Amino acid sequence: MNLNDRNIVLASKSPRRKELLENIGLKFSVKPAEIEEIHRGVSGFGEIVMDLAEQKGEAVGKLMFHDRIIIASDTIVVIDGEILNKPEDRDHAFKMLRQISGRTHSVFTSLYVYDGYLKKTVKEYTETKVEFYELTDEQINDYLDTHEPFDKAGAYGIQGYGSKFIKKIDGCFFSVMGFPVPLFSQKMYKFGYLL
Repeated sequence: MNLNDRNIVLASKSPRRKELLENIGLKFSVKPAEIEEIHRGVSGFGEIVMDLAEQKGEAVGKLMFHDRIIIASDTIVVIDGEILNKPEDRDHAFKMLRQISGRTHSVFTSLYVYDGYLKKTVKEYTETKVEFYELTDEQINDYLDTHEPFDKAGAYGIQGYGSKFIKKIDGCFFSVMGFPVPLFSQKMYKFGYLL
């Protein structure tokens, strides 16, 4: 069966997740989860992103009374055991970029899918290592002037202006963008769906 024959809901307000799913031809509606993003006492960065995605998916699932496939995801950037969320302001973004400059950090991105037709759930995560070139203060400030970093975990977008700073990645590029497209496609194929 083609996945687009199902009623699909993306539980996210992320324009990047929407774009990535549209790029593989998926037809879906968008219903962001209205939750406070606090994990439920799990440990481990992979478990944190899985828990947050599950909360989003479950919150949207409670609003839907018919069979649906609900997709949710969450992404965090981690360096030195610290989670780098979206920057609060320009100074905070500068500090984050200085922290990851010339170093390797991890990006954890989760996949949560609840298939209301098959009554099956997927809950997994990916970890991608991203190495940055050494950045000068001038490069960082020039990047901040683009305003790209301010709505992104870790204060950069790998698919935009921030791509100039990436020396190497080990793992899934799409997960760094915000959604593990290949993992999602493989899981849906195992459920019996084609895209």
